[in-house]
Amino acid sequence: MPFALTRRRFIGSAATFTAATFVTASGAPLPGTRALAESNPPTGATAGASAASGETLGAGVGYGPAKAFSFDTLKAEARDLSRQPYVSARSPHGEILDKLDYDAYQQIRYRRAATIPLGQTPVQLFHLGRYFQEPVRMHTVAGGQAREIIYDTALFDMPADHPARALPASTGFAGFRIMGPSLDNDWYAALGASYFRTSGPYNQYGLSARGLAIDSGLPTPEEFPRFAAYWLEAGEGQSLTIYGLLDSPSVTGAYRIVTRRTSDERDIHRITQDVSLELYARKDIERLGIAPFSSMFWYGEGSRKQAADWRPEVHDSDGLGILTGSGERLWRPLNNPPRVQTSSFLDSNIKGFGLQQRDRDFVSYLDDGVFYERRASVWVEPGEGWGEGAVQLLEIPTDDEIHDNIALWWNPKEQLKGGQSKAWSYRLTWTDDVPLEHGLGRATASFSGMGGRPGTKRPEGVRKFVIDFQGGVFRGLDRNSGVKLIVTASRGEVSNAYTHPVVDQRERWRALFDIQTTGSEPVELRAYLSHDGRALTETWLGQYFP
Repeated sequence: MPFALTRRRFIGSAATFTAATFVTASGAPLPGTRALAESNPPTGATAGASAASGETLGAGVGYGPAKAFSFDTLKAEARDLSRQPYVSARSPHGEILDKLDYDAYQQIRYRRAATIPLGQTPVQLFHLGRYFQEPVRMHTVAGGQAREIIYDTALFDMPADHPARALPASTGFAGFRIMGPSLDNDWYAALGASYFRTSGPYNQYGLSARGLAIDSGLPTPEEFPRFAAYWLEAGEGQSLTIYGLLDSPSVTGAYRIVTRRTSDERDIHRITQDVSLELYARKDIERLGIAPFSSMFWYGEGSRKQAADWRPEVHDSDGLGILTGSGERLWRPLNNPPRVQTSSFLDSNIKGFGLQQRDRDFVSYLDDGVFYERRASVWVEPGEGWGEGAVQLLEIPTDDEIHDNIALWWNPKEQLKGGQSKAWSYRLTWTDDVPLEHGLGRATASFSGMGGRPGTKRPEGVRKFVIDFQGGVFRGLDRNSGVKLIVTASRGEVSNAYTHPVVDQRERWRALFDIQTTGSEPVELRAYLSHDGRALTETWLGQYFP
């Protein structure tokens, strides 16, 4: 998954352009920007409304004429668009936009007074630039009426001689972000392609969600469907309904994403997104990815041999969690593999999956600039009718943190054919932990090293794995309680398997085993702890590259 910009280059400017780090260089085009009508009073954004600071907002924002709008009309537009040939809509002003490189882009700031006051979810807009040359049409919605927001350089602060001042009113925008009540920071951003993300529970951006993935991990080029247009409608409290029109050479789609943010007494946030979508295929799709994500894993506690950096760990997410249709809980630590690989976890009527950042200890990262311990976990709860399919995990080798080398999606067994349509629904929860209670112990750390025993000659071709499980389920258990380690391997011989409570560590047990193999093919591992014939822990899934 090549990226036009590295993640690191934009990390320091997150307060200004928070989502600028997750745009791909796929060049996936979108429909052209509509001709913008004359300025009209706003709809869905009350002119003269005030922020928490008492500022008057919405100044200078121009709107096109009102048009009837609903999710049904959006579906009809997507359906009609799918029956037309795909048209690239890369901005015709590329010569100017090419001048808006990283430094020039940093000089552009959306005017605070022009913030669009959509209830308690004020919105600011992103400018196009060298890396964002496919305009997104932006609208507000209220009372079943939608108005398009007209691009104007006056909405942005920039130097008098800035090259962007030569852009016409038909230029359009690159996306939007939802601001906090004080307008001092944002908590949601959508910029370029079909990527969007939130600042999660601890006000720190990390992994990204996508509208749709097509042909990810195949030998053929990946397709990047993107949102050609957004419609924003204010809700109660910090709630915003986001409607999106998706377009790509293979498919169009209508999306409704009801986005809510709540906060507890500790100022820890939970952001939920109820996603409803309907896709309309232009042609057959080989691999469809529903509820996709992108993240970064360079190295963790179990892969420090790959560390070329001074920090102990560097990752946005450290593992994949799955709740299967049968109720089994799986935990798969992420890898930075020696070669590109896709892992498929087959299931029927899956109950949930997502990328998680379990390790919340600052000492694990020691980075006081990008705060990896604050990165959000994201959990998908499927709606009805998902049926058979597979969670697919794509892992790509990387030698730096600047690349999103992890991708995840649900691949339905029944793929879309040209002319077909299909609806899905799911809930995304951006949080510090999986929003589901369970009494099982969780895998909190995974290590590997030389096999055998210290003080003896180490056997060749043997690797030792160590897994730490934690949880209240271990309360009252000790070495004599009959806790067992259950280990299986796809190939090779497992030996020296045992488990014990970690000394002086409350409710923490350690599992250890050796695996001896020949050849270079990956080895798939499964391990969990049991007591009296029942599972005490989730099932740990490991991968060994001899």
